[in-house]
Amino acid sequence: MTDTGLDRDGLAAFLRGRRQSLQPEDVGLRRGARRRTSGLRREEVAELCDMSSDYLARLERGSGSQPSQQMAAAIARGLRLTPDERDHLFLLCGHRGQPRHLRDAHISPGLLRVMDRLQDTPAEILGPLGETLQQTPPAVALLGDETRHTGPARSALYRWFTDPASRSRYLPEDHEQNSRVYVSILRAVATAQGAGSPGAALVTELQSVSAEFAALWERQEIGLRWSNAKRFVHPEVGRIDLFCQTLLDPDQGQSLLIFTASPGTESHEKLALLTVLGSDTFTDA
Repeated sequence: MTDTGLDRDGLAAFLRGRRQSLQPEDVGLRRGARRRTSGLRREEVAELCDMSSDYLARLERGSGSQPSQQMAAAIARGLRLTPDERDHLFLLCGHRGQPRHLRDAHISPGLLRVMDRLQDTPAEILGPLGETLQQTPPAVALLGDETRHTGPARSALYRWFTDPASRSRYLPEDHEQNSRVYVSILRAVATAQGAGSPGAALVTELQSVSAEFAALWERQEIGLRWSNAKRFVHPEVGRIDLFCQTLLDPDQGQSLLIFTASPGTESHEKLALLTVLGSDTFTDA
C-alpha cells in the first residue's frame, strides 16, 4: 500500500482478472473469427471504461496513477462489476467512501447485459428518482440525450416540473396525468428512502420551485403507475405511439425501459427511421 491507500498490485491483479474473465458477448460485442485473446482485449475494456488503453495498461502493470472516484466508477460500470466487486475496486483504488451519487449511479450488471443486446432499440436505464443512467443510440434519437444533465436536473421528475422543454416530446393531452404519476412515484420513493434522503430532498426542492408540484403533493396520491402506451411528439418526425416494457432491479431501485412499436404502423416506420438516422440528424428539445 502507498500513503494514498492505493493498492497498486492488488488493483493490477483485479483488473487483469476481470478483463480476462469477461467475454465479448458479456458486453454486447461480437467475438469475431480471429479472436485469440482470452477474455476482452485491453482496448475494448478501455473504451468501455472511457479511458485510454495506455492508462489501463499502466494500471494493469501496477504503475498507473491513482484513479479518481469518477474513474473508479467508470471502471466499475465498464467491467460490469457487482455492488460487492465495485466496493472492492474502490478500496483497491484507495477510496474508503463513495459519494452517494456515484454509488446510486452504478448500474446493475444484469440490466447492463440486457442493455448491451438492445443497441438497435430505444432503451434506457433509470435510477430511482428518474435519473437517466444510460441510453441506447435509438433512445437518444427518440428522447434526446438525457444523461447530460447535472445536479437536481439529472432527475426527470425535477425537469418535468421546472423545465417546460422537458414536456415537449410528450403529447400535451398526457401532461396532466404524467404530472400526477410523477408525484405519486416520488411520494413512494421518498417514503421508502426516509428523512434526509435524496428523495426527501427532491420533494423539498420541488415544493419550493413548482406551484404545480406543491398542489399535487397535497393531494396525497399514491400507487399511480405509468401506462404501457407512450405517446411521443418528436421534433422531426412528429407523433409516435409506442409501447414501453419495464424490467426492474429491486435491489438497486433501477429500471430498464424498452420502447417498441406495433409492426406495420406509421409509428413503427418512424421509429425505424430514427434508429437508422440516429440522434445526430435531429436537434435536442
